[in-house]
Amino acid sequence: MHVEQGQGTRGPRQRELARTTLGTGFAAAVLPVQAQTAITTDSDGLVAGEVEIPVGDGTMPAYRAFPAGLRKAPIILVVQEIFGVHEHIKDVCRRFAKLGYFAVAPELYARQGDASKISDIPTLVSQIVSKVPDAQVMSDLDASASWAAKNGGDGGKLGVTGYCWGGRITWLYAAHSPNLKAAVAWYGRLVGDTTTLTPSNPLDLAARVRVPVLGLYGGADSAIPVESIERMKLALTANTGAGAQSQFIVYPDAPHAFHADYRPNYREQAAQDGWKRCVAWLKANGVG
Repeated sequence: MHVEQGQGTRGPRQRELARTTLGTGFAAAVLPVQAQTAITTDSDGLVAGEVEIPVGDGTMPAYRAFPAGLRKAPIILVVQEIFGVHEHIKDVCRRFAKLGYFAVAPELYARQGDASKISDIPTLVSQIVSKVPDAQVMSDLDASASWAAKNGGDGGKLGVTGYCWGGRITWLYAAHSPNLKAAVAWYGRLVGDTTTLTPSNPLDLAARVRVPVLGLYGGADSAIPVESIERMKLALTANTGAGAQSQFIVYPDAPHAFHADYRPNYREQAAQDGWKRCVAWLKANGVG
């Protein structure tokens, strides 16, 4: 496997971070895969594969895909599910690349461990996910956007989308980045317990959201009550900037992770409609 590296020298801490690489296939915690519905997007006409992105304490593995020969493509940051950057997230990057985007999915757990090898969700949460600081994630996404802009992407056309764990992160990044143009959050948690590492919920930051966010949610999602969506809508009315233009689509019968075509949760109609809305939202708001 060829891995591109950023410039600069590595110290001991850098070697420690760079030791982590992306897993292959699907994360162990979601096996077996629903092969009959899993979508596979080829890399014909694309430059696609693993890269290393320079960050403050070393280099972070990521997957990126973009059309071969295309320069200044709009950038889309693809934020992983709770399972890390596995085959589904890589495939989503290729789907965006087929549409003309420079898509990059950084492995945001790189310092905490390899999520692909953990076989159950409770262990994944306790050993890795609960140890990932929001501040670290925001910084790593900034670094990913900067790297993409230097390697073929258009830094003036930056979007972000994320799923599940990444859906929450998408909301946070929409309140963080001054360079972002638009965001699409797929069933990201809006409220919940906070910790010293995760001090704010999206609801807490609603008035600070900088860009229009499209929220795609399932009405049958037991993890995200529709009531919390209504609370977020109300909180966004206090936003005096572009965040006030945010919208929600709720698919009444869809469960959590309805876009995850490799899982039993997949709902084809909602997933396809959500994808079309996602792409249209990005283009309508300057990312495309």
